Amino acid sequence: MDTAQKINSDTASTGKPERRRIHAQIPDDKAMLRAAAELTRDINKARPEIYWPDMIGSALVGYAAMAGAILVENGWLALALGVVSVLTLYRALLFIHEISHLHRDALPGFRTAWNAIVGIPMLTPSFMYEGVHTLHHARTKYGTLEDPEYMPLALMKPWSLPIFVLVAALAPVGLLIRFGILTPLGALFPGIRKAAWERGSALAINPAFRRRPSEGNQKRRFFWQEVFASVWAVTLIVLVVGFQAWRPLLIAMAITSAVAVFNQLRTLVAHLWENDGEAMTVTAQYLDSVNVPPPSPLAALWAPVGLRYHALHHLIPSMPYHSLGEAHKRIRAHLGDGSTFDESSHKGMIPLVGKIARSTMRRRET
Repeated sequence: MDTAQKINSDTASTGKPERRRIHAQIPDDKAMLRAAAELTRDINKARPEIYWPDMIGSALVGYAAMAGAILVENGWLALALGVVSVLTLYRALLFIHEISHLHRDALPGFRTAWNAIVGIPMLTPSFMYEGVHTLHHARTKYGTLEDPEYMPLALMKPWSLPIFVLVAALAPVGLLIRFGILTPLGALFPGIRKAAWERGSALAINPAFRRRPSEGNQKRRFFWQEVFASVWAVTLIVLVVGFQAWRPLLIAMAITSAVAVFNQLRTLVAHLWENDGEAMTVTAQYLDSVNVPPPSPLAALWAPVGLRYHALHHLIPSMPYHSLGEAHKRIRAHLGDGSTFDESSHKGMIPLVGKIARSTMRRRET
């Protein structure tokens, strides 16, 4: 019996509250790792006939619904269009996660097209995730102070959870400042440029994370992404100030703010956040992450583009999003009920929020 199973069986037999799992003590489940690698080799290629229509269609519907929300007079219809815009632009934006994992030759032109259609218009160019998200998957960095996408939220104060989610509502304002003000100023003042790059150029949640300078071809590509994002941000500011177009901007910012909050809520339940800085095995990382497989009916909306299988993604990070559902079925069928693989499956967002919240309450009691 492995460490994780022993903790669970101890809880069941004693009836005592669940203890915090010490992830650094969990050994690798080699049978699970082997199954994940061997059973999915034939479905690990990105399919352009799925990626391109999904990304472009989501973006076009999102922008059309946003335009409708701005133009229509009926308040309820505007609200409904706003909801459609949030859900579809959220889906389109989350392709940034796929881009960070795609091999450079997998989908020619996809990164450039995504930046032109989604990343630049939404002031979230792919450089804000490329070269950053992969650190979250590094064997020796996940869950440590060097992980840009990890905070031990389950071990923090209860009030940290609502603050973690609601602060994302300020994302549109922060992005306008980042690209509309700091980037132009950074061209004149190296100190501002350095600070903006280190602290404002990554979709990170770890406040201690400082981004290192990019190098080589990546540096040139990131430079042009930042230039175009800055031009777009400055254009928006000039148009609004010059033509007093406050209503369209505020509606667009409300939609993008809702997208950011939605994504932050998904991030909150992507992991259990129980690690306290120790290096972890791949299996431990898997058990600290979350799958919400079918039949959960809403997971496809709040965790689209394969992110409902976030724990599985940590086992096989290069697996394209459209193959994760099939991969999950194969591995689970092979390993059977009660395996380590099953331990990362959860029923939905609300139970997960409750689980993390209870962990913070236990922390307060101790």
